Amino acid sequence: MNLATKVIAALAVVAIAAFAAALAMPSRPATEARVETLSGEQVDLATRRGAVTVVSFWATWCAPCRREMPELVAAQRRFGPRGYETIAIAVRDRREAVAQYAAEHALPFRVAIDESGELARRFGNVRITPTVFVIGRDGRVLKRYVGEVPLEEFERLIEAALAAPQNTKI
Repeated sequence: MNLATKVIAALAVVAIAAFAAALAMPSRPATEARVETLSGEQVDLATRRGAVTVVSFWATWCAPCRREMPELVAAQRRFGPRGYETIAIAVRDRREAVAQYAAEHALPFRVAIDESGELARRFGNVRITPTVFVIGRDGRVLKRYVGEVPLEEFERLIEAALAAPQNTKI
């Protein structure tokens, strides 16, 4: 391998590491936005403070999203009584398809549709589904997962977030 190839390879490794670190950085406040659920309820994401909130950008046509959805359902059932909430926001999808999926799978959390793409843009220009944000009790993003969520890591993060006082960084 010549010197130029080694330099390019090293720069690529550094760029990938920086990108991965930026995705995992728990430093920014969650986007303050209002979503309308399928039932017509207005949910203000800023008022979720005090709860550990998962915001999942997904789509009915997305195979990884469909594989992940039962895990989000199980997490809601397991952690919900302890101050955990899931909000699933469908992107690039049809209202009828989302409503049908939510009904058929008895989703136990709020489901909304981002028809304009505005929420996806405000959450850091979400372009890949699934993309999941874990938001701590203090309203700050603890983790952003792009692609399927690694279940064991996700559950450990939720447990830690639920155990932490509202103003504690995890």
